[in-house]
Amino acid sequence: MAPLKMHLIYPSWPKLDRQTKFHLPPHGPVVFAATVPEEVELSFTDDNLQPVDFDAPADLVALSVMLTCQLPRAFEIADRFRALGVKVIMGGIAVMLHAKDCAAHADSVFLGEAEGKFAGVLEDLAAGRLKPTYDVMAEMPDVSLVGPARRSILKRDLYNYRGVQMLDLVHASRGCKFHCDPCCASFLGGRAFRPRPVAQAVAEMEAIQNNRLFIVDNSLAQDKAWLRDLFTAMIPLKKTWVSHPILDDDEILKLAADAGCWYVYQAIFDTSDHIRRRVQRLRDHGIGVEGTIILGTDEQDEDYVKRLVDFLLEIKLDIAEFTIMTPFPHSPSRARMEAEGRILSNNWGDYSADKVVFKPRRMTPEKLQEMYHYAWDTFYAGSGHQLKMGQLFMKAVQKEKAIGTYQRFDPGNRRAFRRAGAANRPEGEQGK
Repeated sequence: MAPLKMHLIYPSWPKLDRQTKFHLPPHGPVVFAATVPEEVELSFTDDNLQPVDFDAPADLVALSVMLTCQLPRAFEIADRFRALGVKVIMGGIAVMLHAKDCAAHADSVFLGEAEGKFAGVLEDLAAGRLKPTYDVMAEMPDVSLVGPARRSILKRDLYNYRGVQMLDLVHASRGCKFHCDPCCASFLGGRAFRPRPVAQAVAEMEAIQNNRLFIVDNSLAQDKAWLRDLFTAMIPLKKTWVSHPILDDDEILKLAADAGCWYVYQAIFDTSDHIRRRVQRLRDHGIGVEGTIILGTDEQDEDYVKRLVDFLLEIKLDIAEFTIMTPFPHSPSRARMEAEGRILSNNWGDYSADKVVFKPRRMTPEKLQEMYHYAWDTFYAGSGHQLKMGQLFMKAVQKEKAIGTYQRFDPGNRRAFRRAGAANRPEGEQGK
């Protein structure tokens, strides 16, 4: 019998208005691909960078959908394959958040984490009994079943920015004990922190050929003892890496820096001394900061946003990513805004975190959209996002040179990063 042919597709999605356009290797598809039996003939297309071949033979098309704003393109792809008589299954974070919508465009939807579960789906497909829904969200797999992601499906040379290899994504834990207002993490992965065994997570990191990693865990601030063990075990790897917030603790921050932490995505939600100290403590350990700033929360008005941007400039934040508060399904903010009649749109393509889809409490929707553009344009006035990215990238280069893992840039890109380095020399799902 011929092997089952499966085509895995990651739909394209719109990038943030004002942000530099670049593409990281997708994480969801490669983690999912690790759950597909080896005997399946698996092909992969990243629709952001590759054309989808609708004529390629396939017994099953699987759409891995991370973001709500990917859904319109996912539906378009699914509808076209189904019109050709090809079975389609959809899974991923956005499918879990929008299960009913997705079910209208797929033969089957998979809800939950796939480890130990997906082989059964393929058995049903082969037997002609594919179910409309596989809901395993209440059956969290033993986290020790999470094996190395199947990065071999990626076309590596696609993932670079002006000749510089992009970071590889990896995760060391699942679940989040925090319950932040704009975030869906507790719905998606549960309220319990589920760390992978340290040796297992570190072995996967070591096997990744790229020396630059993005640890995509919801938060590295949930268990001090586990973090101590993780970062200590990472030091010999000599990797440079970025992550979401790290526990604000001197011992842990020093270990993170020793393990190669280059910068963190740090939520900045006000102009308090607490935030000022937190950013400075990261800097004190040689860790850069990319602020993640949500605009349009209930306490914000126009003056508040202006003061916030002034504060970011005052503390000399390395770079900032501004987004607009977006009430994603199954987030606390969504439930509250629905009850208050404040949702303006359920056009999922607009849920890209740079468009206003709700009624702000202290601004008009038009004013909030204007303040989004104001924040980007004011923070990056005189330099631009690309230059600040280059300056922050030089911090990774400095770390790599210190530990002996630095690799020279692609020749076509040296000039751009020399400019970034020269500029740096004078000074030396949201809610993450």
